[in-house]
Formats: sequence, C-alpha cells, structure tokens
Amino acid sequence: MLEHLLELAKPSARPRLCFVNTAGGDQTWWNAILHAMYYEREVEVSCLNVFPMPNVTDPAAHLRAQDAVWVGGGSTANLLALWRLHGLDLAFRQCWEDGVVLGGVSAGSLCWHVGGTTDSFGPDLQPVTDALGFLPYANGVHYDAEEQRRPLFQRLIADGTLPAGYATDNCVGLVYRGTELVEAVAEVAGPGAYHVSRAADGTAQEVRIEPRLLPGARGAPE
Repeated sequence: MLEHLLELAKPSARPRLCFVNTAGGDQTWWNAILHAMYYEREVEVSCLNVFPMPNVTDPAAHLRAQDAVWVGGGSTANLLALWRLHGLDLAFRQCWEDGVVLGGVSAGSLCWHVGGTTDSFGPDLQPVTDALGFLPYANGVHYDAEEQRRPLFQRLIADGTLPAGYATDNCVGLVYRGTELVEAVAEVAGPGAYHVSRAADGTAQEVRIEPRLLPGARGAPE
C-alpha cells in the first residue's frame, strides 16, 4: 500500500513521505521502524508528532511540503481531538486541496470520511460521526477481522446514523480522486471492499467491490 501511495503521488524528484501516528500516541520506537524501512531508499521520510509537543516549528507547512502522508492506526477519537487542537484538521484540508496524497490504515482511513465504527471508547464498538468529512461517506475498517464491525456498520447506515459508504476487509484499500472512488486495491488475494447503502425498505444493502491486486500481492496469479 505504501508503494502504491508513492506511485499515486507522482513526485517530480525524491519523494517526500510523512508518517503521522497521532492515533497511536506518537511512539518513538515506531518512528524509528518507519525510518529504518526506507533506509538506503530514495525516499525522504519524516514523522510528524504532536506528543509531547509538535516536533516541527510549523506542522501545517511541513505537511504541505510533502508528496504523500500516511496516517497510522489507533484511537480515532483521540486523533481527531488532537488534530483539531493543533489545527491539523485545517492543515490536512489544505494539503488535500493542494494535491498531497493522503492515506492511512484503520483510524488513518476512517479519519478522512464522515465517520464509521471505532473502538476508541472501549472494546464494544461505537459510532464516530464527526471525522474530517473530506470524503462524504461512511468508512468501515477491519470489516472481516472483527465480528462487531460488519453488523454495526450496516445498522448505522440502515438507521441513518451514518451515510452510505465503503468498507474494506483487512489488506484492502480504497483509492479516491477528489471525492470519487476510482478503485479498490489489495495486498492479498481474497479480501474485498464493499459499498453499503440504505435500501428502500430501511435495511442495509451491501455490494462487493472486487479489488485490483497490487504488484507483488500474495496469492496473485504468476
């Protein structure tokens, strides 16, 4: 997924890739792993932290200077609260409008949408409905990996708590241009993406979207 993120960015020079791990508490050991992943690669890697304070003088300017940003998983609720506290919600909006490629996993996917299901408040999933909303859809992450995810996501769309949206099994990503979904992509053969909407009878309607396997995906035909 990270390789695909950089391909979408189409940088004219050495690509600049920033990791933002607010949702996981900006752990320094994780930052070290991310830097090590790109050691001896022609990629300029940075990690933007807000714990215990922002680690760059102007976080908004740093983000806008990137070709791509990847947001890690963790607590969606904490991520949103801290981004708004530090003005990163506005900074990311400007990045998106400027053409910086924004991506992420779990909380780092949900945050760009209207909302979805989250374990930010405890082991029983609850809805989050006040995400950044750049994409006017609900987002269902870990659709095949956690038993509460699929039924709750469908119920929240059926009862109008969330708008229609897109869900993904683990190892599947959604690619948008602007606010239009253009494809789903996968790192592994088998998992899928799904469009979930409210049917005329008030129930949830789910339609599978077959993802395109990325180069090197496990289980892809040789």
